[in-house]
Amino acid sequence: MKDASFWDRVAPKYVAQPLADPEAYERTLERTRHYLKSGDVVVEFGCGSGSTAIKLAPAVSRIVASDISSEMIGFGRERARSEGRTNVEFEVATPEAAPWGDASFDAVLAFNLLHLIKARLAALANMHRLLKPNGLFISKTMCLADANPTYRVVLPLMQVVGKAPYVAFLSDSELEREIAAAGFEIIERQHHSSRSKDVRPFLVARRC
Repeated sequence: MKDASFWDRVAPKYVAQPLADPEAYERTLERTRHYLKSGDVVVEFGCGSGSTAIKLAPAVSRIVASDISSEMIGFGRERARSEGRTNVEFEVATPEAAPWGDASFDAVLAFNLLHLIKARLAALANMHRLLKPNGLFISKTMCLADANPTYRVVLPLMQVVGKAPYVAFLSDSELEREIAAAGFEIIERQHHSSRSKDVRPFLVARRC
């Protein structure tokens, strides 16, 4: 897979880079924990190096952290071992074709991911399938249609030379329509950035 190869290649640099907005990240963790219960079984798609899954692990019974990049998964497993988080499992998986059974999870997480998925509607449908009745889908997604228009020029050029993966130019409203069409009711909308303009809406949606 082309995008998996891209993330495998950039994994060491990705893991080493600092958070761009630590305050926003902490707010996202706080609101996510608000919805999680100690007995929950959770899956995160696009877990990257696993830092978010590891931070949320104490709030739940078990969390499966998944990513398309085996290199990212390797970093995550090592981090979980070093921090002693025994209730985090790491798996290579894609959200549109995840192997787990129907109604396997109490919550599905997808942070900074949906705009990177070509088969986004299939991914949302599969996430819906994986959730128990009234289970929660919690996401934060970059909506580049609402961002600086120079992205539309720069990103395609970066993709041509292998410096960027697939990226969709979603709008905030388009994203919400797609989530609702997949069978979810959105119950919370927030923006967590500490900057003046935030194009990464945090959404909590319940499986209908």
